[in-house]
Amino acid sequence: HRPPAAEAAVWLWRFVLSFALLNALWTFENRWPGFGVHAMPRLSFELCLGVVALMGWVAWRGRLTGGAATVWAMGFVALMVVRYANVTAPAVLGRPVNVYWDGRHAVELLQLATQSLSTWQVLGIALGVALAAMALLVVVRHAIRVLAQCVVHRRPRPWLATLVAALSLSFVAYEPGQRDTRWFFSLPITPTLAHQGQLLARVWWPEDGASVLDAGPAFDGDLSGLVGARGPADVLLVFAESYGAGSFDQPAQVAALAEPRAALQAAIDHGGRAVVSARVTAPTFGGASWLSHAGLLAGVDTRDPADHDLLLASQRPTLVRHFAQHGYRTVGWMPGIKRAWPEGTFYGFDRLADDAGIGYQGPDFGYWRIPDQAAMALLHAQELDVGSGPFTRAPRFVVFPTTSTHAPFHPLAPFVEGASRHTGPHTYTPEQAAQALAEPTAARQLLAPYLQSLRYQHAWLADYLRQRSQRPLVMVIVGDHQPPALVSGPGASWEVPVHVVADDPALLQRLLGSGFEPGLTPSPETLGPLHELTRVLLAVFNAPGSHEQQGMDHVGAPVTAPHHGS
Repeated sequence: HRPPAAEAAVWLWRFVLSFALLNALWTFENRWPGFGVHAMPRLSFELCLGVVALMGWVAWRGRLTGGAATVWAMGFVALMVVRYANVTAPAVLGRPVNVYWDGRHAVELLQLATQSLSTWQVLGIALGVALAAMALLVVVRHAIRVLAQCVVHRRPRPWLATLVAALSLSFVAYEPGQRDTRWFFSLPITPTLAHQGQLLARVWWPEDGASVLDAGPAFDGDLSGLVGARGPADVLLVFAESYGAGSFDQPAQVAALAEPRAALQAAIDHGGRAVVSARVTAPTFGGASWLSHAGLLAGVDTRDPADHDLLLASQRPTLVRHFAQHGYRTVGWMPGIKRAWPEGTFYGFDRLADDAGIGYQGPDFGYWRIPDQAAMALLHAQELDVGSGPFTRAPRFVVFPTTSTHAPFHPLAPFVEGASRHTGPHTYTPEQAAQALAEPTAARQLLAPYLQSLRYQHAWLADYLRQRSQRPLVMVIVGDHQPPALVSGPGASWEVPVHVVADDPALLQRLLGSGFEPGLTPSPETLGPLHELTRVLLAVFNAPGSHEQQGMDHVGAPVTAPHHGS
């Protein structure tokens, strides 16, 4: 038997150590840039409430049994995982975690992360993670049992309850900009759980979805502005993966891309076309490209992922169906889709070509196995070059999301001069694919491979646009989102560039009146959210004076003709 003072000291020492360990596991922060974490001297308000709950449990049950301690430990570790996702997603992806959408793509993300590892390496990593999780569970279970043994004593309970009540008062007394009474608290975990629960509820019970979504554009124009002397223009909508405004705003990226941008501009000039550019704000950052795709194709705000899911379950009109109603053959050219995609029926494509349906026969270049240059050449051969003379076939409306600039920006296929229009199974050799796969990867320093992938993107676009087609062409190139925060850095905007390349000066002139600028460099001012670009394009695709043109009255008349140069 110890003296009372010694007993109290032992109690305090065991309580403080156990509490400090559990507190550290709920208050860590991300070590930017990357997936690592580091401890922060902050207090978990939820752990304080957990101690009170533990006191109540012990007072009710008399003690914490081994089975109950295991359940408590499992719940604690689950919340720790939520904490990790909560602090890591903004640092890596530049956006908050979304359990519904990120969970659905977890398998694909794991495949992407392990594509350069052998089977034994993957098994070793999986075994290491499993052992670490078991060890963590044992340590947490022991710490919780120690806390339970400490609060069995009745004398410290009133002091603990009083301390937690004071902390609770400090927590609720916080007022932004007036009383900062939470400076010593870590950001809580439960609001993330509550938010994810709301998202899941809206997805699983979408009865009120129609009233939640934006009204969207009318889609009642006639597309007469796309018809010229050589017939209606083909419209190619290219969603450039991870093509963000940072490539125009950050000096290092601007310098690295100056030469390929000049080459792209020269190719546009050589092909007898011109380009105008603007910037818009994407509904996502660092990933979740589908939010941008749906937002632009339907003209609906999809910043909330639950709204995206509600949209795909609705009967809303889309650009795809709008073009189909006016005689266009609509094609979804999707080299990044590697599994069944039933949601794609919402858009209404005449042809939806995925990874297996594009017809690529060359070597695989990583998880996104089909290089953009090869995908563009196959699109040209199968859809755009078929009966390409004036008025000899239905015009095409094509949606083409690229993949070669997708994180982790490796491996990158070699650029082949002239292959953007003509390619075959022997365009790339197995040796080239092996060499690309052998290039070292960088899990944290992604800026260099990202810029290399953008140089590749500019190169194959220039290669394709250098030749003038027999048919008129309108190519809309829009970034789907900024690259992950590992590339774009902290505090980056959600803005993305938009380029419209065409051989019709009148159409480009109307775009100048809507806020676009001549050349490849967009204005620093954004046109607004991405889904508003749909209204602008619909108005521009109509001939001047048509009733849909009234949607552009607020932007003013164009004041100058487009010219070349950036």
